[in-house]
Amino acid sequence: MNKKVKIILLSILGILFLVVMVWFAKKNAKSPIEYETEKPFKATIINKAVATGKVIPLEEVLVKPQIAGIIDKIYVEEGAKVNKNDLIATVRVVPNVQSLNSAIGRVETIKIQLKNSEVNYLRNKALFQKGVVSKSDFEKFELPYFQAQQDLKNAESDLDIVKKGSTTGLGQLANTNILATMTGTILEIPVKEGDQVIQSNSFNAGTTIASIADLSMMIFEGKVDEAEVGKLKKDTELTVTLGAIDKKEFKAKLNFIAPKGTEENGAVQFKIKADVKLDDNYFIRAGYSANASIILEQKDSVLSIKESLLKFDKKTEKPYIEVKVGDQKFERRDVELGISDGINVEVLKGISPKDEIKIWNKAKKDEKDNNNDN
Repeated sequence: MNKKVKIILLSILGILFLVVMVWFAKKNAKSPIEYETEKPFKATIINKAVATGKVIPLEEVLVKPQIAGIIDKIYVEEGAKVNKNDLIATVRVVPNVQSLNSAIGRVETIKIQLKNSEVNYLRNKALFQKGVVSKSDFEKFELPYFQAQQDLKNAESDLDIVKKGSTTGLGQLANTNILATMTGTILEIPVKEGDQVIQSNSFNAGTTIASIADLSMMIFEGKVDEAEVGKLKKDTELTVTLGAIDKKEFKAKLNFIAPKGTEENGAVQFKIKADVKLDDNYFIRAGYSANASIILEQKDSVLSIKESLLKFDKKTEKPYIEVKVGDQKFERRDVELGISDGINVEVLKGISPKDEIKIWNKAKKDEKDNNNDN
């Protein structure tokens, strides 16, 4: 091989070597991770709070006896509709020995007083008829006699009440008849025939014989977190969903926000109540579990991005994104955020509608794919 051919071959090899080196240089200069991007968009963002609770009757009353005794008979069942003053149950009185003895003693004492008053009355009546005593002197004996007669009637009535729980002339007012105190539905009868009950008075609450409520007027009662309660206002519209009724929403209006919170599992919760607008096609039972969705804030057609595009500075905790400025080249942009619905967030400052924003999760996926290829 002559010298000229060798020079040509060496030149060709040198050129090929340079081409290969340039190719490897370009390949190594290219980032192994290729990020996809996404542009901002216009969206309606609704910030909601969700309160968990239940639906309960607006008005519920507990029917209690006015006398101690034993349930003799129950006339209604749970779920029955009753009107005010309908008979619910009767109580058979078991007399208290001490009260009975006191009532008997009072009757006997008044009988003695009556007999003494009667003797004085009859004696002075005869003298008055003969003109021996004046009318004013006679009336001094007449009044105590009539008063003693009335006292005896009252004492005998009290004795009957102690013995039987009622007395002649009371009619429906007899303490042994347990009557409905409102028109509504019997929710619960926690006693049964033969159970002993005690009366309601200033010393004890008494035994509940029945609970009655008007199921045509229901309210939602739930709790919200302290971070959201400050944004609530009375008469705010709520949307209530019930666990027992699928795909049905009930409108409600907020009417009560508790002035004091209670701590539960390390978080402060505030009770709220809302009037629920019922649908006649659905029967709502007291105590259904429910969730109420409350719109705290809403903005229409605002510049937005997905929350997954955000990063937060480790030192300042301020949000930022990365915007594309060239081929797989990005620069950091600090952003000012508005309201969020948990998926999309409003951006007040920091981007324009034409910006292309790095998709962080997509980058991780590409990096994994590249590693698998290698």
